Amino acid sequence: MKNLMIKTLVLSICQTNCYLVYNRNTKEGFIVDPADRAGVIIEQCRNIGMKPCAVLLTHGHFDHMSAAKEVRDHFKIPVYAGEKERELLGDAGMNLSAAWAKAVAMEADIWVKENDIMELADCSIRVIETPGHTPGGVSYYIEEEAVLFSGDTLFCESLGRTDFPGSSTAAILHSIREKLFSLPEDTDVYAGHMEPTTIGHEKTYNPAAAF
Repeated sequence: MKNLMIKTLVLSICQTNCYLVYNRNTKEGFIVDPADRAGVIIEQCRNIGMKPCAVLLTHGHFDHMSAAKEVRDHFKIPVYAGEKERELLGDAGMNLSAAWAKAVAMEADIWVKENDIMELADCSIRVIETPGHTPGGVSYYIEEEAVLFSGDTLFCESLGRTDFPGSSTAAILHSIREKLFSLPEDTDVYAGHMEPTTIGHEKTYNPAAAF
């Protein structure tokens, strides 16, 4: 990568990857999927000198957004999420928090859609709608840095679960094969769980490639 630094925090009972992404020169950055433990996220931002300007949610499940409101309020920054995720994000039953953790529901400040471009931390972030794991999940692609934040759509040699309300196996396979696999093979993939990977590696080893 040229300008971005990425720090990974593994949080929540689901071992979710929360990413602190910031410009190495200006320290301006954004937080991807603040899973829980807002105090830890805020402290880590302070420790690395990061100046958050936004929160990006890949989808609305509780293990990716439970700290979003507290982080938003602390830094006074907007939360971005896919516009088709509005219902799930705002329903504690659908986002699974009511069953698995403390019930939480919220609205994003800015709803995004396919091919929207966000200018944050001196880089252009393109929204890719990647439904399947949830109806309105999105991935965030930074072409100039060759980086993708794939949420729970694409994992290292795996893919997101499709047994939750609103999930679809057909949709997630389409999202991976037709959208994410069309990105350059040297794109680094930072997923919602497990270790980073690349598009090239997943085109060879991911089970989605076999369909």
